[in-house]
Amino acid sequence: MPKSLKNLIKFICFFGIGVLLIWLFTRNFTPEQWTQMKTALKKANYWLAIPAVIIGVASHWFRATRWKLLMKPLGHTPTTLNTFFAVMTGYLVNLALPRVGEVTRCGILTQYEKIPADKLVGTMIAERAVDLLCLILLTVITVFTQFDILGAYVQQSIVVKFQEKLAGANIMQIGIIIAVLVIIVLLAIWQIRRFSRTKAFITIKAFAKGMLEGILSVGKMENKWSFILQSILIWGCYLSQVYIAFYCMSETSQLGISAALAVLVIGSVGMIVMPGGIGIYYGLVGSILELYKIPYEIGFAFGTLIWVVQTILVIVLGFFSLVALPVYNRNRALKNGILPANDK
Repeated sequence: MPKSLKNLIKFICFFGIGVLLIWLFTRNFTPEQWTQMKTALKKANYWLAIPAVIIGVASHWFRATRWKLLMKPLGHTPTTLNTFFAVMTGYLVNLALPRVGEVTRCGILTQYEKIPADKLVGTMIAERAVDLLCLILLTVITVFTQFDILGAYVQQSIVVKFQEKLAGANIMQIGIIIAVLVIIVLLAIWQIRRFSRTKAFITIKAFAKGMLEGILSVGKMENKWSFILQSILIWGCYLSQVYIAFYCMSETSQLGISAALAVLVIGSVGMIVMPGGIGIYYGLVGSILELYKIPYEIGFAFGTLIWVVQTILVIVLGFFSLVALPVYNRNRALKNGILPANDK
């Protein structure tokens, strides 16, 4: 099957899942709720979205400069603009082709900065690992600082339901589950041992070595504090965007930084589950804001507002980066006295 056709099928599948999720989140809306949601969006002060957009651009810029710090121990110092363009192009590709954006942004720096792709993949994995750690820390902070709200919600929605399911299962069912898990583990071990003797494994092992070198670059950084600071700035920008967005709608303007932190955490989970958060982001935001006495349809409208603004920003900066990349690097080559290959 042609690669372009595979990509098209992927896009259609994820878009379809997104539409399905939107329907699931809104299928029980009454006409009054639809009216309230539309009214809230119509009355929103979209001028206040401008500072949120500026902060959004800053977060992407900090992400690019932080990525550069991971490359420096590997002996590579790409320009900040090329790194920024690569990041934004990757985000743009991810909207259409989930998970392909990470490969794309590495490919861009390989093409324009001649950095080995395997090492770039390693730095990208290291970056994602740090972001995951940040999200876990924010989740812990959110739960412990708002345990009266979120702790009770987690207890009722997850713990109690799991206990009920477990209590309802008999010994035979539990035994079957354990047996299936053991069989899966044994089959996985068997397949790994078979695969370890193939040429493909040797190739992957060599590639993984380059990736590991990129991941270990975190520990080799000269200025670790700068990396930590920029990680804080990235997530601080994300939190500020949500907090400022509260003031765009009168119904959410009374919410504070605690609610913004909860929206950031649950919204980030939505972004991980579905690329770009399509179909799920606004529903999760609506659900979490219900805990802060915001009607679900208003929270859904607020989540829609944030998602649309963020998505438009990625699309605009992504397409700009696609156009700017060849122009910027051609001018850079001419400035350094290097004639581009297509001009020879």
